[in-house]
Amino acid sequence: MLKIIIPTIMLAPTALLSQQKLLWTNTTTHALMIATISLQWLLPTYYPHKNLTQWTSIDQISSPLLVLSCWLLPLMMLASQNHLQHEPLTRKRTFLMALITIQPFILLAFSASDLILFYISFEATLIPTLILITRWGNQPERLSAGIYLLFYTLISSLPLLVTILHLHAQTGTLHLTMLKLTHLTPTNSWTNLLSGLALLTAFMVKAPLYGLHLWLPKAHVEAPIAGSMLLAALLLKLGGYGIMRVTLLMTPLPSQLYYPFLTLALWGALMTSSICLRQTDLKSLIAYSSVSHMGLVIAATMIQTHWSYSGAMILMISHGLTSSMLFCLANTNYERTHSRILVLTRGMQPLLPLMATWWLLANLTNMALPPTTNLMAELTIMITLFNWSPPTIILTGTATFLTAAYTLFMLLTTQRGTLPTHITSVQNSNTREHLLMALHIIPLLLLILKPGLISGTPL
Repeated sequence: MLKIIIPTIMLAPTALLSQQKLLWTNTTTHALMIATISLQWLLPTYYPHKNLTQWTSIDQISSPLLVLSCWLLPLMMLASQNHLQHEPLTRKRTFLMALITIQPFILLAFSASDLILFYISFEATLIPTLILITRWGNQPERLSAGIYLLFYTLISSLPLLVTILHLHAQTGTLHLTMLKLTHLTPTNSWTNLLSGLALLTAFMVKAPLYGLHLWLPKAHVEAPIAGSMLLAALLLKLGGYGIMRVTLLMTPLPSQLYYPFLTLALWGALMTSSICLRQTDLKSLIAYSSVSHMGLVIAATMIQTHWSYSGAMILMISHGLTSSMLFCLANTNYERTHSRILVLTRGMQPLLPLMATWWLLANLTNMALPPTTNLMAELTIMITLFNWSPPTIILTGTATFLTAAYTLFMLLTTQRGTLPTHITSVQNSNTREHLLMALHIIPLLLLILKPGLISGTPL
């Protein structure tokens, strides 16, 4: 674990001490090397906990998410270069420091074996994200978006802290491996129900569950490109990961607890997909599609079977790469047209034909076309839901149909149609952007060859 965390922390002096002309080269290369080393976590193993130290342990659920977070750091740096082109050097350094600060906390959150350490790193990711959104966002509304993000997360995670302390008072330990061995005897049904609810709510807001999702579209729309990638690909996954970790401790869940969550998650997948069909703002559309996909993840984690966990894990990784790529593509459009409104940015295919290829690939993975891991994940989740209760097939089927509809709508409005008259000249796409898209799509296409690496089950 330390051989990744120490180089990640050493990125900070690299960002602070590099010369101006070598700043991006040094930090991005360093981050790419860390990402390459982190791939060793995916290697098959027979041990339930690899790299076990006193505070951290890596198992099949956390290793794919850890590799994803290491992989996305250099991509966020690549995506932000043009955005920060005209900023003074100190601002560039501060921006990179915010990105680098958040990384050790994410790594700790995904690998912590102690609940208090997990809680601290889970909350600490909030501060740099808030700085990114409120300082480098594009519109004045970024301040209200930051306040939404802050208060939604803080209000929901206070009960989580109280419950963790209550758990410690009951069992005398907060170590996950010990808690699995300690069979908690519920004092009474109300205590059990309320502690279960408090443990789940914080992660449901982070995931986000439909109804508790109002902070997400705001935060996404106002955030700079690195902030959007960070939110979509990693911070939402903290919610899903937390649910998986916590529900294992609370077995069996009281049935009156998971019915409302399951209903809201599936209904939310349907509602947000239909909201996407009438969005005018490109980033808002991609943000709502994230809520829809994470609804399926929440539904799967609530059922608590091996298959559903496996489907949820694969969907989290696939969605992390896909939505991050979609945000990058939306950003390339925004940098050229200075508008996120779909009507004003249509007909880009004749101008940027190679970008249209990336758009096509990203949209096809988003609508789960075979042979992508997205399809495997959605099928696994739909089968587990159907096995649990056959009527759910109506909701999941409709949500999948709507996903295809809004994805095609997004592809056609951005790429086809007549070019708006106000666009007279467009800057060509460059190698940096193509490399960025390639580094998103290549892992997605390679993972289908061995999906066991990210399925969260012992290999």
